[in-house]
Amino acid sequence: MTNDDSRAALTETTAEKLGQLEARLETMESAIVAFSGGVDSTFLAAAAHRVLGDRALAVTAVSASYPEGEIDKARTLAELIGIRMELVYTDELDNPDYVKNAPDRCFHCKSALADKMDELAQHYAGSFEHLLYGAIADDVGDYRPGMKAAADRGIEAPLIETGFTKQDVRDVSRVWDLPTWDDPASACLSSRIPYGTAVTPEALSMIDRAEQTLKASGFRQVRVRHHGDIARIELPPEDLVRVIAEGMNRSISESLKEVGYKYVTLDLEGYRTGSLNEVLVDIQGAD
Repeated sequence: MTNDDSRAALTETTAEKLGQLEARLETMESAIVAFSGGVDSTFLAAAAHRVLGDRALAVTAVSASYPEGEIDKARTLAELIGIRMELVYTDELDNPDYVKNAPDRCFHCKSALADKMDELAQHYAGSFEHLLYGAIADDVGDYRPGMKAAADRGIEAPLIETGFTKQDVRDVSRVWDLPTWDDPASACLSSRIPYGTAVTPEALSMIDRAEQTLKASGFRQVRVRHHGDIARIELPPEDLVRVIAEGMNRSISESLKEVGYKYVTLDLEGYRTGSLNEVLVDIQGAD
């Protein structure tokens, strides 16, 4: 589908944002794009490649908090887009400030990524002038210390600059035939661990195995919140009903106990992004 065809299939507002994004990317000459293979970063990588061609490079950070299989998925997506991709190893678990899992954990994660993106840019001796990541307008106003780290390090967010919402990203991704257009929201595995509980390789492995088990059972949107020996499962409301109606509760419980949990629970409020941030009101004394 050509760019003109793409715009014809979009709302006027989204098409205008797409034009603004392409114009913004054209001013950059070259860019490295932080690329996880999620909905937003895949769209940004595709947009950058469409505008900049070989002057755009996707970089995927590999760490213990990256779910199993996601690297292969990212490689496949990069090949589909046509963008060159490189892996970097961020080793967040070597940083005590990350491991202690204070509410600013994401600041240290994004800082580690910024370090690696800087190193990559220096390796290519100035061939890539801009560092980009896929934060969107929906992220503004939420508690996201990683965004502060990115801003402090000069990593740009062109989707925020041009007002792209998640729905805009999905709509353009769909007409561009990106397979991520309807993927569920994703986040690093450390986001499943409550603040103040140390991030360990063992906990990350348990979370990953538990979520892979649930996905293999047909659940697309899932979070396993890790509370020591308790797994608190978040699913969309319609899937909560399905677990009981189809008698899946026992098999799920048994499977997650094999992973290492002693107790397996369903959160009756269902899936919601950033549910572990709900405690920050108490931690920070906010209104």
